[in-house]
Amino acid sequence: MEDPGSSMWGRPRFGEQNGFIEPDIFESIMIYDHIKNIGLYKGLTPALDLALEYIENVTPEVEVGTHPLDLGVKAVVSEGTTSLVNPKGYEAHRKYADIQLALVGTELIRCKPLPQVVETIPYDEAKDAARYADCPGADLVIGEGYFLVVFPDDAHEPGLAPGGMPAPVKKVVMKVPV
Repeated sequence: MEDPGSSMWGRPRFGEQNGFIEPDIFESIMIYDHIKNIGLYKGLTPALDLALEYIENVTPEVEVGTHPLDLGVKAVVSEGTTSLVNPKGYEAHRKYADIQLALVGTELIRCKPLPQVVETIPYDEAKDAARYADCPGADLVIGEGYFLVVFPDDAHEPGLAPGGMPAPVKKVVMKVPV
């Protein structure tokens, strides 16, 4: 039987060592880790491997825009400014997992298991997104080598300012078919 204090990777479950969240807040398989550990997540699916290899090698000089890769994977590179609130609230996808990495600056992404959020805008297949009301969740900071992988049962609220200080950010979101 798996030790309740460890992940499927044999390391402490997310949040137990870094104090960001209570250990039992997550019921899904999202990944939050440092790029130096990216090899731990390879071998799950070919599409995920392709996306992980991309974020392992991408540089801040990459052009803003959508970059299609093989296996239905695409890299969406954007620039903007983080904010104190995201008026759209949480989002969740059905067709794609997101891998999010800040290339310049940092960004706070609030996460919560999908069953624990309240839908405000029904799923739109064309956008592959449903929207959910803002509420407390686990605050994760991407950037400085930290990345986040969210799967369809992980509601996430991107674009927030770490420490309440809005700042410029350039990021890549890998869209990985599930």
